Amino acid sequence: MAAPRTIASVWAAKTAAFASRRLGRGGGTAVSGLVGLRLQPGLIGDLALQLGLGCVTVTGTNGKTTTSRLLAEAARAAGIDVLHNASGSNLVRGIAATLAGAAGPDGRLHGTNRLGVFEVDEATIPLALPQLRPRVAVFTNLFRDQLDRYGEVEAVASLWREHLKDAASSMTLVLNADDPAIASLGEGRDNVVYFGVEDRTLDRGGLEHASDAIACSRCGGRLAHEASFIGHVGLWRCESCGRERPEPQFAATKVELGDGRSALFTLRSPWGEREVSLPIGGLYNVYNALAAAAAGHTLGLPVEAVMASLQSSGAAFGRQEVFELDGRRVELLLGKNPAGLNQVLSTLLLDPARKTALFVLNDGIADGRDISWVWDADFEVAAGRFEAVYVSGTRAEDMALRLKYAGWDESTFVVEPSLRHALDAALAATPAGACLSVVPTYTAMLTLRELLAHRTGREAFWQ
Repeated sequence: MAAPRTIASVWAAKTAAFASRRLGRGGGTAVSGLVGLRLQPGLIGDLALQLGLGCVTVTGTNGKTTTSRLLAEAARAAGIDVLHNASGSNLVRGIAATLAGAAGPDGRLHGTNRLGVFEVDEATIPLALPQLRPRVAVFTNLFRDQLDRYGEVEAVASLWREHLKDAASSMTLVLNADDPAIASLGEGRDNVVYFGVEDRTLDRGGLEHASDAIACSRCGGRLAHEASFIGHVGLWRCESCGRERPEPQFAATKVELGDGRSALFTLRSPWGEREVSLPIGGLYNVYNALAAAAAGHTLGLPVEAVMASLQSSGAAFGRQEVFELDGRRVELLLGKNPAGLNQVLSTLLLDPARKTALFVLNDGIADGRDISWVWDADFEVAAGRFEAVYVSGTRAEDMALRLKYAGWDESTFVVEPSLRHALDAALAATPAGACLSVVPTYTAMLTLRELLAHRTGREAFWQ
């Protein structure tokens, strides 16, 4: 039996979640966690200790939702009972809500075959690590994102390095070798597994404007790149002190991106070489697959279970999610920061048949109130590629201005602040059988997904 305070906290959290659902306010992943933590601030630590197989955390600027989904599916394929904050509620309150929701009436998590897979917000990871005490901590990448909340990349990396000093030496870090800021987290530690891409044909020929980690974290010298793949992510080294990209144990070679809706690559790992057919597209999802594979191997999951997950798991909500509506294919691709949006644009351009697009820019708290970041995204590469462009959101005019200065033909785009009306108009402009590409920021994605789910009979994302 758990401590009385923990039992009361679990019951309070469950009651709050039930009330939130009854009132039609979603799954209660925020309010229930807040209520539970108010009664028992140590709720996460109390419950996490009861996970029979421990837990794994996944954090980073981009890719944490997809990576944690792939990893959770791999664990399930291995016959493990997985506890996963699949709704994407990745702050401390969301993690608390996930744990409390799975606990029994006695305030305990029962079963020895249960693994926690927790997506964790970048700013939350210093708080979450000492409470969750994960066996494995995955760091996907670190890009500029919501500067009004996180700060500059090196400030975040320094904070992570400082807090990792107090982490248990038994915890294994799974790190992106191609991201200099992420790779620095493994320096001086023994239990580290690296992943990365080793296909120079993907080299963009130079750093993007959205590149952030361009200085060496050891000496401050400027980093040189033999190949750049996504922003500052690539094959790097410091010419001043000799620090260089670690050799990845999990690497993608012979990458084929096709039309952007799937990807093929050869996975080189301790399991040997295996061909992977990924049902989601873009180079960024190749990185997500590598992170999931490396974490799965570290957790001791069978290779068959990991491969099954990579080759069968669909898109996480809002991340290349597809809806069939009125004889059209609607593809939802989240774009929430310069590096991520550049990858979305690059992926869209892989299919020249894409002719209709809807871009949505919001400035909600979860998006970041400062929307100046759109000027760091390389919209110029897609100028002239779409025949009909709709622009919407609370900052629709700002997005339209950005497209104008990127050289997009003003006669091809329509500004409609109402998301519902913009979606209707964009659908009407999309020929039957064709694809409407929708690129929203985070809060816009939630609203659009709710509209599309309602029209197609799909479940809400928090269910």
